[in-house]
Amino acid sequence: MFILLKRIIKMGWKNFFRNFSLNIATIFIMVVVICLVTLFFLLNPIFKILISDIQEKVDVSIYFKEDTLPEEIFKLKAEISKIPEVKNIDYVSSEQIFNKFKEKYKRDPVLIESLTELGYNPFLPSLNIKVYQASQYEQIVKLLEMNSYKDLIEKVDYYERKPVIEKIFSTINGVNKAIVFLGIIFGIISILIVFNTIRIAIYNSGEEISIMRLIGASNWFIRGPFLVQGFIIGIIASLITFLIFFGICYGFDSKVKSIFYEVSLFNIFLTNMLNLVLLQLLIGIGLGVCSSYIAIRRYLKT
Repeated sequence: MFILLKRIIKMGWKNFFRNFSLNIATIFIMVVVICLVTLFFLLNPIFKILISDIQEKVDVSIYFKEDTLPEEIFKLKAEISKIPEVKNIDYVSSEQIFNKFKEKYKRDPVLIESLTELGYNPFLPSLNIKVYQASQYEQIVKLLEMNSYKDLIEKVDYYERKPVIEKIFSTINGVNKAIVFLGIIFGIISILIVFNTIRIAIYNSGEEISIMRLIGASNWFIRGPFLVQGFIIGIIASLITFLIFFGICYGFDSKVKSIFYEVSLFNIFLTNMLNLVLLQLLIGIGLGVCSSYIAIRRYLKT
C-alpha cells in the first residue's frame, strides 16, 4: 500500500513538472482567489475595531430651549436611560459648553472678545446619547419626538449627522460585498483553469494511461497522480499567499498604525495565523483537488 502511494505521488510530481507553465498560470489565479478570501478574513477584525471606534465617537445631542430647567432635563435623562438601546447618556450644561469653547479657542482673542461682547451665554444645555448600534439612533429620535418632553427640545442633531453615519457604514458594507463577489468570480475562474490544466495533463498522458489499463491498473491508481497534481497546486498557492500576507502585514503595520492607532495588522495576522493557514490550505487544496476530480470524472470515464 505504501509503495503504491509512493508511486502515485511520484507520478503526480511528474505530471506537475510536465505541464509546468500551465500550472504556474493556475497557481497565479488560485493565489488571487486565496488572497481575496484572506483579505476578507483579515478585514473583519479590522472593521470591527474601526466600527467600534466610530460608534464610540458618534453620538446624538439633544439641545434644550434656553429657559428649560435642569430638573426637567434630568427627568428626561432618567426616562431615556431606561431604553435598552441606550449605552450612555451625559448631561452637559450651557456653562460647561461655554467653558470648553473658551478653552478650545483661547488662542483666538478676536473670537473670545466677540463672545464676551454678546453679554450672555449663547450655548444651550444638552444631553449626549450613545447607543450600541448606529442604526438605533433613528429609533431613539422617533421616541423623543413622541415624548411629552418634546416641547422642551430646541433641536436634535441626528438628522445633520445621519448622512455621514450612513455613508461610513454603507462604505464598509460595500467593501465587504465587493470582496465576496470578487472571491466568487476568481474562484470560478480558478476551477475552470485547474480543470483545463488537468484535462491537458490527461491528454499528454494518454499513452501511459492506455498502457496502465492494459496491465490491469486500478481506476484510482490512474486517477491518483492527477489528484496529487491538484493537491500540489493548492499547497503551493496557499504557501505563496501566506508569504505575501506575512510580508504585507509586517511591512505596512507601522503605516496603518499611524492612521488607525488601535489597529495592528501584524498582531491581527499573528493572532489569527493558525486559522488563517488552515483556511488558506482548505481553499487551495479544496480548489485544486475538486477541480482535478471533476476533470478526471469527465475525461477518464470507465
